[in-house]
Amino acid sequence: MTLLRPPNSKEAIKQPPRFPPLTLATPTLVAQHTSCTLHPSILPPALACRIFYHMMNESQNWRRNRWWLFDRVVESPHRTSFFVRSHSARDGDAEHDMHEAAKYWYNGRETEPPATFPPDMEEACKLIERAVNAEMRKRKRLPLEWAGEPPQDGDEPGENIMWRANVAASNCYEGAKESVGPHSDQLTYLGPYPTIASLSLGTSRVFRLREVIPSDEKDERNARTYNIPLAHNSLLIMHASTQEMFKHSIPPQSTIDMFHPPFPPSNTDNQGVETVSSNARINITFRFYRPDYRAEKTPRCKCGVPCILRPDMKNRYSAPAASPGVTDNVFGKDLVAKYWWTCYAGAQNDGKGCGMWKVMDVVGEGRGPFVGAVPKSE
Repeated sequence: MTLLRPPNSKEAIKQPPRFPPLTLATPTLVAQHTSCTLHPSILPPALACRIFYHMMNESQNWRRNRWWLFDRVVESPHRTSFFVRSHSARDGDAEHDMHEAAKYWYNGRETEPPATFPPDMEEACKLIERAVNAEMRKRKRLPLEWAGEPPQDGDEPGENIMWRANVAASNCYEGAKESVGPHSDQLTYLGPYPTIASLSLGTSRVFRLREVIPSDEKDERNARTYNIPLAHNSLLIMHASTQEMFKHSIPPQSTIDMFHPPFPPSNTDNQGVETVSSNARINITFRFYRPDYRAEKTPRCKCGVPCILRPDMKNRYSAPAASPGVTDNVFGKDLVAKYWWTCYAGAQNDGKGCGMWKVMDVVGEGRGPFVGAVPKSE
């Protein structure tokens, strides 16, 4: 009878091994397993506390994102805001560009003009820019990254500036249950292979990365999850390829520790709101909105709404020998990511969009300059 009975499916198909989530508690482990860099203490302690107090007070007026999902409106379980650096655009209509950028952050809703960096955030931004550019110079850069620009007034003389923080998205997670689900960031203004610097202030929370396995490798290995505890005043730099290879989230937790700032708030910091001990985390993600991906260059779908740019995370493919590929610096494989312009109207238009999508053509769209040769679009 064993000859006639079909084999058990679990026995016939050999499953790749599954691994439990791995906690990366040190900068060395973070660099070893992910495309990120962790700085446990990036700012002067007094400056970090001042920004925390200021953002906690500001967060009382921040909004929760709302969008359509599966025929119903859903709301994010955390409050969010958008800030623009006062000299964010060196040419062109900066106000129009950044107002449209703020609408993207709020899922296409009309918004007030975004606020500019407060003085303490500007001071922190300069320190973070130096740290990010220093880390980028240590790494092998990828062909579709921004090529950089010569130092300008106010910059330190030396090599090209590869990354500038001209906008910042800020989030407040209050309590153990406020969270954000797995996602990769929209690349509409960031372009391919962006670098994002994430500053954590307040109580420690877990930052979770989970691999997205390419379709042709799903039978060979399973996705691995990495948990990175982010303490007060830590900076996590998500280098090029993080948005293409991983989804990230802030998961809810059963318990969290109260944050007790080492520096008490001044009257200016406090403004009548008690923030000496807190169960909240403030996250500020500094981003570089590239000049070649300005709002005026964003394609529009059939709905007349600006499209969004997303990577095709599951269909990364090996680069042909004649065209330099993009090095996946975690697994050491030459992979090229495809990018799609897709309709975004459905996020606010009762969940209904035109469904339009098209492959990004960096040459035809006049993007760049890039670090290296641009792979030909299929």
